[in-house]
Amino acid sequence: MLACGQRDTAPELALRAILFRMGFRYRIDRRPIASLRRKADVVFPRLKVAVFVDGCFWHGCPEHATWPKANGDFWRRKIVGNQERDRDTDRKLAEGGWLSIRVWEHEDPNDAAKRVAHAVHNRQKLLTR
Repeated sequence: MLACGQRDTAPELALRAILFRMGFRYRIDRRPIASLRRKADVVFPRLKVAVFVDGCFWHGCPEHATWPKANGDFWRRKIVGNQERDRDTDRKLAEGGWLSIRVWEHEDPNDAAKRVAHAVHNRQKLLTR
């Protein structure tokens, strides 16, 4: 598991490149809330938007998740635990006034970037009112 990269994965890089070309500036691999020991892949701190690019295997994608047969109990607990932690993270961020966006690794990066851009623009509108 240590060999699996936790940041700068191909889906993250593709999403970030598109967002950058769209003119967005952001922070990467940051804790949205300092006291929360979880990092988001892309963070817009001023707007309180946190983007997570979730791997299909590790986060139990409903379309592509597979349950390994070898050591199945361990992997089921691991993946279900990841899903519970993701929900807890989203809840804690929402309580702190953050918007959490989840992107699956299999999503088209252009579609994901449009979704993120839409959310960021909406947050900007809220702040300027």
